[in-house]
Amino acid sequence: MPRRYFRLLDDVTIPGRWELGIALDAGGNEVDDPWMFREGRTAPPRQALRIPVEHPGTPLDFSLAGFSTPVVHPRVAAVLLELAAQDIQLVPVAVQGHAEPYAILVATRLIRCIDDAASDEVIRWTPQDGRPDRVGQYRDVDGMRIDPTQVGDAKVFRTWGWSIALIVSEDIKLALERIRATGIRFTEV
Repeated sequence: MPRRYFRLLDDVTIPGRWELGIALDAGGNEVDDPWMFREGRTAPPRQALRIPVEHPGTPLDFSLAGFSTPVVHPRVAAVLLELAAQDIQLVPVAVQGHAEPYAILVATRLIRCIDDAASDEVIRWTPQDGRPDRVGQYRDVDGMRIDPTQVGDAKVFRTWGWSIALIVSEDIKLALERIRATGIRFTEV
């Protein structure tokens, strides 16, 4: 039976939920490269980071902060460390007004595995788009499907060319459901 994978998404439909802002450095400035947390590789060492709460509300175990930065509660971090320590980096972050030691979840693997033919719609950057640095990469992927045979032993990863997608294996999905982690929505890929 082929392994199953799921895109890990922020459940924005939860009423009264908090919304987190962009990661700030020790001086209170936005981090110089907020995209580094979703590039599919280890983020460089950082001094104390904090995340402001843009809209107060119910704290969640998983949230996407500014620039789609995944922020996880220690409960989620523990599950990920147990099942996928080789695939992740947890960057400590203080969430404004909360004592718990949250972390930014960095998937340290970037895998070329999107199945263009099986996905609903795939649009790639072309020279006519005026972005030579992006030519050949994905501009949009709707109804994304991946080829599980390309994943290897990865349990948490980003998809090459469309690194906004954070993917987890089925065993991680089930473990997060068992602990009733809040803020998470899964879509099979």
